Formats: sequence, structure tokens, C-alpha cells
Amino acid sequence: MGREMVRLLKLLELVGAFVLRRLDDLGTIVLLYRDTMRELGHKPRLRHILAQMSHLGVDSLLIVSLTLLFTGVVMTLQTADILIRFGAQGTIGGIISIAIGRELGPVLVGVVCAGRVGAAITAEISTMKVTEQIDALRVMAVSPVNYLIVPRMIACMIAVPILTVFGDIIGVIGGWFVAVYYNGISSYLFMNSIHKFTEVFDITGGVIKAVFFGNVIAVLGCYYGLHSPDGAEGVGKATTKTVVSSIIVIFILNAVLTFVLY
Repeated sequence: MGREMVRLLKLLELVGAFVLRRLDDLGTIVLLYRDTMRELGHKPRLRHILAQMSHLGVDSLLIVSLTLLFTGVVMTLQTADILIRFGAQGTIGGIISIAIGRELGPVLVGVVCAGRVGAAITAEISTMKVTEQIDALRVMAVSPVNYLIVPRMIACMIAVPILTVFGDIIGVIGGWFVAVYYNGISSYLFMNSIHKFTEVFDITGGVIKAVFFGNVIAVLGCYYGLHSPDGAEGVGKATTKTVVSSIIVIFILNAVLTFVLY
């Protein structure tokens, strides 16, 4: 009985320590987010923002295109035969466009950007921390939040929605290609179903989600970069934490935003 009690106490101690660490991380992220919001009131560094948009956004076009293209292809392959069997081939285009516009587009773009953009932000900032460049900024009376975090956050909040719109179009094109050239559905029927069933908010709602996803990716990437352990191993650990945390938060935030928006 005594041993079981000791084991239970150790288990509770581990759970408590884990919860306290997560709460400490959450509090630090909230404080960092507060400081970032304050710095947004200052004049933005437009050159830095454009450079980050090019580095984080334009360079992600290829992987976003491939991801959404084959998502549209697979969705159409999975649903077209069943819909044709029940005489509902006139809804294929609408189903594909709504599914991609509302959910798959923003979520997949968010996950892809969490893996590529979030990791790049963390690796860059954590390397600057290890090489004491961030301390040098403080010595020169330059705010690391204003210099490093604000341009990346603004760039992600602009680039991720643009990538989402681009990915939506590519995904629908992939679905159209399969529906027309594999399932034998007329191009007019596919496009007409999009016009008939898809509303503007089906797309704009996904874009709104993408704005929040971009914000999350940038803030978490910067947070784990600023608080990475020293050494090359610390950079790797911080990068991994960024990707995992960003993906988890994106899925949770997607569920919350879906309830609110739709």
C-alpha cells in the first residue's frame, strides 16, 4: 500500500510539473504577444516585411501548390464515383470548392507553413540568440521584438492568406482535371456546380482562418527561437517544438474558428 501511494505521488508530481511548465510557457507567450501588439503601433519596417514575405511566402509556393493540387485530385477520385452512382454529378465541383475553401485549403497551408516557415523562423532567431546577435541588438537600444518579431508576424499574416487563396485555386483545378478527364464529367457541369453551390464566404472564411494561422506560426516560431537552449542541439529542439506546437494550435484554432464563422 505504501509503495502504491509513493508511485501515485510521483505520478501526480510529474503531472503537476508538466502542467506548470506549460502554464509558464503560455504566460511567456502571452507577454511576448502583448509586447508585439505594442510595437505594432510604431512605424513598420516595410523593407523587412517585404523581405520576409519573399522569404517565407514566395518560397513556399511550390510545396503549397503540390499539396493542394494532389488534395483536390484525391478528393475528386474518392467522391466522384459515388456521386455519379447516385446521379449527383452536378454537385462535384461545389463539394470540392467548399471543402477546400472552408477547411482543407487554410488548414493544409497552415500545416505546410508551420513545417517550413515556422521552422525557418525558429532556426534563424535561435541561431541569432546562440551567436549573441540579439544581445547586440539590445546593446544598440534596438528592440528585438520590433526588429525581429513584428516584420515576421505581419509578413506571415499577409503571406499565409495569399498562399491559401492560391492553394484553393490549385486544389479546384486538380479536382476539375480528374472530374473532366478521368470521370468524364463535362467542364461546364463542374464549373456550374461551383457557381451554384459555393458562396463568397466559403472562401473568405478560409482566408480569415489563414490570417490567424499565420499569426500563430510567426509568434510561436519567434517565441521558441528566443527561448531556445544554447548550442546546436538547442536549435534543433526549438525547431521541433515550433512545428509540433504550431500544428496542434492550428487544429485547435481551426475548430474554434469553424464554430464561430460557420
